[in-house]
Amino acid sequence: MVTSKRLSPERIREIKSHPIAYGEDSPKLTAEQVARMKPAHPGYWKVEPVKVSLSIKIDADVLAWFKSEGKGYQTRINKTLRDAMMRSE
Repeated sequence: MVTSKRLSPERIREIKSHPIAYGEDSPKLTAEQVARMKPAHPGYWKVEPVKVSLSIKIDADVLAWFKSEGKGYQTRINKTLRDAMMRSE
């Protein structure tokens, strides 16, 4: 049985502020090394956020701008909100 446990903003801040200890057994990787990494089994790393349907009111010009960028405006709105959330932590 798979359960979903959401991380609180406090827990996310705690994780981000935890120091990383590099050493012989866990060397710091370069950006190139990280880019080449692949999961041992892709199924283990398939993480999809839980989507929630809601109704909100936003300014018409804001919505028009997102829609003018083409298909996928809801995804772009979500990404914009996620980016703002991640910057605030």
